[in-house]
Amino acid sequence: MEFITDISVIVDEADFTDPGRLEEILRSYRSEKRASYHTVRGTFEELEDLSIRLLEVTGRSEAVPCRPTRAPPHVKPVDVSGAVMAYIQQKRAEELRRIQGSSFAIETQPHLGTAHHHPSGTVRVTFRSRHASSPPVHPGFVRERFVTFYQRTASDLQVTSVPASWQRNLKDLQGAFPNLLFESARGHGPLTVTGPFMHVARIKDFLLQNKGSSSGVQADGGLVDVASAGTQGPSSAPGEGPTEDPCPICMEPMATAEKETLRCKHSFCGSCLKRAFAYKPVCPTCGELHGTLIGTQPDGGKMKVTKTSSSLPGNEQHGTITIRYCIPRGIQREEHPSPGQPYEGTSRTAYLPDSPEGARTLALLRRAFDQKLIFTVGRSTTSGRDNAVTWNDIHHKTSTHGGPTRYGYPDPEYLSRVQEELKVKGIE
Repeated sequence: MEFITDISVIVDEADFTDPGRLEEILRSYRSEKRASYHTVRGTFEELEDLSIRLLEVTGRSEAVPCRPTRAPPHVKPVDVSGAVMAYIQQKRAEELRRIQGSSFAIETQPHLGTAHHHPSGTVRVTFRSRHASSPPVHPGFVRERFVTFYQRTASDLQVTSVPASWQRNLKDLQGAFPNLLFESARGHGPLTVTGPFMHVARIKDFLLQNKGSSSGVQADGGLVDVASAGTQGPSSAPGEGPTEDPCPICMEPMATAEKETLRCKHSFCGSCLKRAFAYKPVCPTCGELHGTLIGTQPDGGKMKVTKTSSSLPGNEQHGTITIRYCIPRGIQREEHPSPGQPYEGTSRTAYLPDSPEGARTLALLRRAFDQKLIFTVGRSTTSGRDNAVTWNDIHHKTSTHGGPTRYGYPDPEYLSRVQEELKVKGIE
């Protein structure tokens, strides 16, 4: 089945009081003039952009087209450690809320084959928009921020145990060590404690100091009275012999044969590191980039740049940089959703102010394009069909006017926002 990828519209000069301005706008599009009519051809996005720009010229509010509601872009879920995610949800909920903002929901569900009550298993994290229309920030960027946040959190976590006799003092321990997550098996057996290395070391010291004696819990908030433990200390107490270092991601002991150490001197399980690098090739502990991030943008695309003297709203002292992307149709490769199947190409137009910051952003976008990070193959947010070239998490201004809700200007935070999106991918 063939899909419509090229659309035509007719623009009548009689509707405009300034034909010169109309001609200037149409020079940015594929247009052909006959008498007083201009036939303009392009993609849905290009002609939608044109309609918005023409409204600014006509000034007729009743001509404002109804912008179609777009399904929010789909991004791949992330499979993570259930124990780490439980800690994030209970102890770092505020950071998680800041990442998802008001427009997105980050949801967790058990992975296939993993028991729901097993916190050490794998859980699947999904990202969805709370609204029917596409938000100004791509959900893929939210995913990137979450992955970075997750990796940094996981790399600083450690798991230990507290003797079962401390169950009756659980509330006191929670108050004294608020940065630790205490979990118990239905009120009996040892307590499993998860938290940052520094705070785990603090509770280990406390248990050693209070072994077999009546004492109190000395914590940041002061002294909390706790009854005598009368039991052995944690399993990692001195005298029990050396133990293998835990992997900062899965928190399981690392066998020597499976251990991998990066040039930044941080070590991980080979399988955990492979999974982390599949998200982004940076050290989960310190964030150092290992290699160059290469995306799944199809080969053969072009990025053309032109400049005009006309200005963008909010940038009246500067001209305009116009970027034209063209990605031809082709056959999907192994890194794409359906290898061997054809995909539809696309043509997109984006705008930047011709200012020093705009020029810097352009240079960064050029690097991103060369590293195949601007586009990918997936589900089109415009048509809803699969096997199409789509944007890939780096936000572009595809309109000159209309503000953020119409992917246009003015938007004073746009340049800093897109530079942050690029930084997440190692381009700065």
